[in-house]
Amino acid sequence: MPATASEPVGRVPRRIRWTVRLRLTALYGALFLVSSAALLLITYLLVANSGTPRLFVSTRSGSSLLFQAVDSELLHQVMGRRALEQREAMLRQLLTQSAVALGLMSTVSVGLGWLMAGRALRPVRMMTDKARHISARNLHARLAVAGPDDELKDLGDTIDDLLGRLDTAFAAQKRFAANASHELRTPLTLQRAMIEVALADPAADAHSLRRVCERVLAAGEHQERLIEALLMLARSERGLDRHEPFDLARVVGAVLRDRGPQETGVEPALAPAPAAGDPRLMERLVANLVDNALRYNVPGGWVRVVTGTAHGRAFLRVVNSGPTIPPDRIGTLFQPFQRLASRTGSPDGHGLGLSIVSAVAAVHDADLTAEPGPRGGLSITVALPCAGG
Repeated sequence: MPATASEPVGRVPRRIRWTVRLRLTALYGALFLVSSAALLLITYLLVANSGTPRLFVSTRSGSSLLFQAVDSELLHQVMGRRALEQREAMLRQLLTQSAVALGLMSTVSVGLGWLMAGRALRPVRMMTDKARHISARNLHARLAVAGPDDELKDLGDTIDDLLGRLDTAFAAQKRFAANASHELRTPLTLQRAMIEVALADPAADAHSLRRVCERVLAAGEHQERLIEALLMLARSERGLDRHEPFDLARVVGAVLRDRGPQETGVEPALAPAPAAGDPRLMERLVANLVDNALRYNVPGGWVRVVTGTAHGRAFLRVVNSGPTIPPDRIGTLFQPFQRLASRTGSPDGHGLGLSIVSAVAAVHDADLTAEPGPRGGLSITVALPCAGG
C-alpha cells in the first residue's frame, strides 16, 4: 500500500502462464539443444583425437611437397609446431562455427516447436471454446471433434458421451421434479377443496365436519407416505451409510413375518444368502418388491419369494401371478411415478416402489433383472455380491 495517496500504485508483474503449448515448446527446444550439443561435442572430440594431419608446404614454383619422414631434427620440430598451430586454429574455428550454428538452429527449432505444438493442440482449443458455451440449457450440444482417430478425438468423443449422460440425467431430474410437485400438489388441493366445501355449507353439522376431517386426515397420511418415499429414494441414490455383512434370507424372513405370508398367499423358499451392504436399505428393497407383487396381483393369485446363492452371488427373486405386462413396459416401471393399474382393488401406490428398488440395487452393485412371467405377472431378480466376495 503506498505511503501517500499521491504515490502511484505499483503494477503487479504479470506471471508467465505455463500453458501446455509453452511447455511443449520448451521441451522441444531443450531436447534439440541437448541432442545438437551432444552431436557437436562428439564431432569435436573425434576431430581433436584424430591423428596429426599431413603438412603441405608451398614452394616458390607453387608445387606441394609432402613431408612424411624428415631426417633433419630441426626441420621436424618446426614442422611439428606449425602443424599443431594449424590444428588448434582449425579446432577453434570448428568450435566457433558449431556454436553459431547451434544457436541459429536452436532458435529455429523453438519457433518450429511453437508452431507444431499449436497445430497439435488446436483440437484442444476448439474443445475448450465449445465446452465454455455448454450449460444446463444446451446440454444437447456436442463437441463433435473432427480429424484423425487419435487420442484427442477419443477425448472429444468421451466428453460427448458424458454430455449425453448428463443431458439424460438432467431431463430425468426435471421430469422427477415435475412429477413430484404434481403428486404433492394433488393431496393439498384435495384437502383445501374439502375444507372449503365444508365451510361453505351453512347446514354442516358435527357429523359432516367429522367426516371431512377424516378425509383430510387420510389425504394427509397419503402425503406423508409420499414424502417418506421421496426421502427414501433420495437416500438410496445418495449411497451407502454403512457396509456390513448380513443374511439376505433373514431380511426377507423379517419382512414376510411383518406382512403375514399365510394370509397374503406368499410362498417363501428361503435359503441362506450371505451378502454385504446396508441391511436397512435392503429391507426396504425387499418390502417394496413384496408389496408391489401383492398389489399388482390377480384375485386368488400367488407370490413366490426365493433367496439363495448362485455363481458367487446372493440373489432374491420375487415372482407373482399378476396381469400380463407388455415387455416394452417393464423398463418404464423402474422410473419414478410410473404405475400399472391394480387388479385387486387395493389403492395404487405412488409409483416410487420400483424406483427405490433400482436405486438400492445400484448402490449395492447388484444386478437387477425383470421379465414377464410365463402366465402373467412379473419376475424380478436382485443378485448381490456375496459377503467377502
